[in-house]
Order: sequence, then C-alpha cells, then structure tokens
Amino acid sequence: MFMKSMTCNQLGGACDKVFRAETFEEISEMSKKHGMKMFQKGDKPHLKAMENMKKQMKSPEDMKHWFEQKRKEFEALPNN
Repeated sequence: MFMKSMTCNQLGGACDKVFRAETFEEISEMSKKHGMKMFQKGDKPHLKAMENMKKQMKSPEDMKHWFEQKRKEFEALPNN
C-alpha cells in the first residue's frame, strides 16, 4: 500500500495537521471533514482560510483548476 501525505496548509487550510491517503480523492475527503470540524469549533485561522478559498473559487472553472493543481501536487509527492 502506497501512501502520500499532505498537510492542511498544503490543501488550503490553516494548520500543519497531516493527512495520509492512497488517492487524492481520499486525502481531499479527509481535509474536507477536518475543515468541517474546525468550522463547527469556530476556529478563526481555519475560518479565515475558508473565506480565502471561497474568494478564489468564484466559478466552477476556478474550483476545477484548483483541484487539478492540488491533484498534480499530490501525485508528484513521494510515497511514504
């Protein structure tokens, strides 16, 4: 089983929490769940990061482009 790691920061978040997964879809889902948890806690740094992402992703094309860039970053990472 080959795993890759990305941090919350690398995925547009606000902390150094590390996510490990085999696929970008898995790591994306982990990041999303973490973001929801931080949102529910009212974590200010994460709320600010979410606001910044919202500004960047005004259209479906922007969102698609962002995901493709992050997918490329993930795929370029070494397995660990």
